[in-house]
Amino acid sequence: MSPRTASELFDLSGKVAVVTGGSRGLGREMVLAFATHGADVVIASRKVANCESVADEVRGLGRRALAVGYHAASWSDADTLADAAYNEFGRVDVLVNNAGMSPLYPSLTDVSEELFDKVIGVNLKGPFRLSANIGTRMVAGGGGSIINVSSVASHRPSPTEAPYAAAKAGINSLTKSLAAAFGPKVRVNCIVPGPFLTDISKAWDMNTFSEHAKIAYALGRGGEPSEIVGAALYFASGASSYTTGALLDIDGLPR
Repeated sequence: MSPRTASELFDLSGKVAVVTGGSRGLGREMVLAFATHGADVVIASRKVANCESVADEVRGLGRRALAVGYHAASWSDADTLADAAYNEFGRVDVLVNNAGMSPLYPSLTDVSEELFDKVIGVNLKGPFRLSANIGTRMVAGGGGSIINVSSVASHRPSPTEAPYAAAKAGINSLTKSLAAAFGPKVRVNCIVPGPFLTDISKAWDMNTFSEHAKIAYALGRGGEPSEIVGAALYFASGASSYTTGALLDIDGLPR
C-alpha cells in the first residue's frame, strides 16, 4: 500500500454515517466531524427537533443529513432507524452506537425493575439490535465500520452506577463478538470515554470535580467534547483499516 496523507487517511467523502445520541454532547461532535470530513449523516435520538437542529448544521457544511426519532431501548426503533437510513441513502458505511443513559439512584435496593430494564435497554439492547441489523447489511454490501461507545465505568465500576457499568461492560464484550462475526468486511471497535464536560456535567459540582481531577487524573482535568473527534475519525475511516475488536480508553488516565 502506497503512503497516504493525513487528509486521505481520514477522508469520508461519499460515506454515510449513522450516529445515535447524535443531537448533543459527544454524539453531536462526531456528527459534525464526520460531515466536515465528507460524510452524509443520519442523526438519531429521542427528540427529533434536536436532531433536526444538528441536521441543519450538517447541511450548512454542504453535506446531506437525515433526522430520525429513535429510542435506543426499542427493538422496533432500531429496525425503523436502519430502514430509514437505507431508504434515504441506499447504504451505511459507519454506525456509531453512542446513545446512553446513567440515572442516579439512592441505593441498590431502590433500583426498580423498570429502571434496570431501561438502563440495559438503552445501553446494551439497542446497540445489539442496531448493529445486528446494519452490520449484516454492511457485510452483504461494501463493508463498513461500527463504533460502540462504552465508559470507563465498564472497567472501574462504582457503587452508584452498577446497572450502567454492567451494560457498558456488555458493550465491550459485544464489540469483540461482533468484530469476529462481521469480519473481514466490517470492523467493530469501541471508544471508552472517561469524564467529558458535556451537557451532563452541568449537574456536577464543577469546583469539586476540578479539584479532584487535578489529583485523580494524569491530565488533571475532564475532557472537552471535541477531544472525542480524533478517535471517532480514526475508527470511522481507512486510517484504522487493520484495527478491529479494539477498546480505546480516552479518560485522561485515572491514577
